Amino acid sequence: MKRIDDLNDKVFCNKLRQDFLRDGYILFPKFLQQDEIDMVNKKIQEFITTKVQDMPSKEVYYEDIANKDTLKQLQQLFAYDPFFFDMMFGSRFQKLASILLDDNVVGKNIQYFNKPAKIGKPTPPHQDGYYFMLSPNEAVTMWMALEPVDQENGCVRYIKGSHRYGIRSHGRTGTLGFSQGITDFGCPNDIENEVFFPTRAGDLLVHHSLTIHRANGNLSERSRKAMGFIYYAEKAQEDKAAHEEYAKNLANELAKDKII
Repeated sequence: MKRIDDLNDKVFCNKLRQDFLRDGYILFPKFLQQDEIDMVNKKIQEFITTKVQDMPSKEVYYEDIANKDTLKQLQQLFAYDPFFFDMMFGSRFQKLASILLDDNVVGKNIQYFNKPAKIGKPTPPHQDGYYFMLSPNEAVTMWMALEPVDQENGCVRYIKGSHRYGIRSHGRTGTLGFSQGITDFGCPNDIENEVFFPTRAGDLLVHHSLTIHRANGNLSERSRKAMGFIYYAEKAQEDKAAHEEYAKNLANELAKDKII
């Protein structure tokens, strides 16, 4: 069992990094304890009640924009609330990212995710590094369950070792919040190496920016709430011009489709 205290153990941290380099992901059970998760869930609910109404539409996504109960994604929480700023920066999350990337890291985003009961859509297979546009493409995404997540309500699925083979071809998916997906997903290597991770509240999954991952939709009567953290390695340089052009084109596509 991994423990928070182990992040101060050099031997343990080296083993953690080696496992991450081999597989492209790690699972850190009980990264937050129950009282901490209770506090995070409380702060998330307060945030939704008091902050979301004033956030720009590009940072708030719904499965059905006409139904505010179908909230599916919030971006950049740290910019709106000091509680989430402290979770992002100078925290154990940042320390773990630095260990796994073997570099100082730059916090880029802290997110809230939900797949609403019965209508939560699948997350298409993709690589976060396609969106990040980094050279070298060295970054991590952390996904932390806020409640039990299993196959029925859409647990995370990884393609083991996929981070070692570069960026795959991506194309438009039509899924809000995950607009690009791998166009040729489903080859024998994908099928043979896919693993899935049921998680409990407080469990943390961390994957490399090139690791292929996906999740099924939520077919259950339960929600599927989680948080995400994105950290870039300090040595990774962002192609800002390409990123801005991508964001501009995506906004135009969404406007045409009347999604926003």
